[in-house]
Amino acid sequence: MLNSVILMGRLTADPDYRTTQSGAALARFTLAVERDYAQNGERQTDFLDVIAWRSTADFVSKYFQKGQLVAVRGSVQVSSYTDREGNKRRSWDIVADQVYFAEGRKDSGGADTRPAHPAQPPQPQPSQPQPYQGEQQMMDGYAPSPSPYQAVADDDLPF
Repeated sequence: MLNSVILMGRLTADPDYRTTQSGAALARFTLAVERDYAQNGERQTDFLDVIAWRSTADFVSKYFQKGQLVAVRGSVQVSSYTDREGNKRRSWDIVADQVYFAEGRKDSGGADTRPAHPAQPPQPQPSQPQPYQGEQQMMDGYAPSPSPYQAVADDDLPF
């Protein structure tokens, strides 16, 4: 049997960090995960409860905060309980084995320090056309055929 989950979403609040009576670290957080499809032109979002234990809990509580995009790898855990009115209930939680950063670092002011777009080389002026880098080496000693579809003689076939 396989019980494996990989999710990517944003934290809806800062992780809630606690320790159990036996001293094990526990971090709980909710992950907002968008569905791949839209219903009536509007994307749906699922809010999934995630539990991290021990060193993973320490890592999550130290480095993650509300609104941050994270990736979680873990498994689904189903719990049954009886509520105060005596009704039997079930809850589904994601038990995180690993939690990853899924976006660039932010500076102290909260701004993403990655450039919005990868660095672009300076664009040539229209009046001064310049070949792209490496074009001259390709052109030296090589003359491409005017058409990619050349006539092939039967003698040229390897079979």
